[in-house]
Amino acid sequence: MAIKLYKRHRLNRMNTEKSIINGLVLAGGKSKRMGRNKSSIHWHGKEQQYYMADLLKPLCNKVYISHRQGQQAQANKDYKTLVDTYTGIGPYGAILSAFRFQPDAAWLVIACDLPLLDTNTLKHLLANRNVNAMATTFQSPHDGLPEPLITIWEPKSHEVLLSFLSNGYTCPRKVLIKSEDAHILQPPDSNALMNVNTPEDFKKAEQIIIQNHELHNAG
Repeated sequence: MAIKLYKRHRLNRMNTEKSIINGLVLAGGKSKRMGRNKSSIHWHGKEQQYYMADLLKPLCNKVYISHRQGQQAQANKDYKTLVDTYTGIGPYGAILSAFRFQPDAAWLVIACDLPLLDTNTLKHLLANRNVNAMATTFQSPHDGLPEPLITIWEPKSHEVLLSFLSNGYTCPRKVLIKSEDAHILQPPDSNALMNVNTPEDFKKAEQIIIQNHELHNAG
């Protein structure tokens, strides 16, 4: 009984306090559909995993790059890394590993395959953060579902994720849908949420980046 009361008190405290936010860049995937490592593509003059980490640094307490086991040996030592301790379950394991490392922090999780993600989109997410929700996320303009890999996961989501895992779920999107405790926003720029998973996606994103650069230079 005492343990249950403690857990309930802890969850209530997590609901009302605004926890610090750490950033987590997901770079541990094997990029099978792309055919090459997405985290090392140079979209913006450096490896994408480091570009994304730099994007988060002014907005977060600390920023970590999530790697699968064995991957961190080649990592740039100027960047903090977190190695997955929940293996074989993709981004779900990376998020749980981050909470195992620091359970009282909120985690702003972004995938590395978002070459059009920008500071304004991240600031919009942070400005509209709801600490009383399990997570604050965007609605995907592509399928209308919550986008789990551009999401602020609040500390209380740790136990929710563990509970879903115990029931066989390993998809963070399904957690956001089924928990009914996510604060869902419309993205200020739908292109910013574009995932690049295939060579065809690569060509589309590359063209948009070129067009954006031309417009910026013309202005």
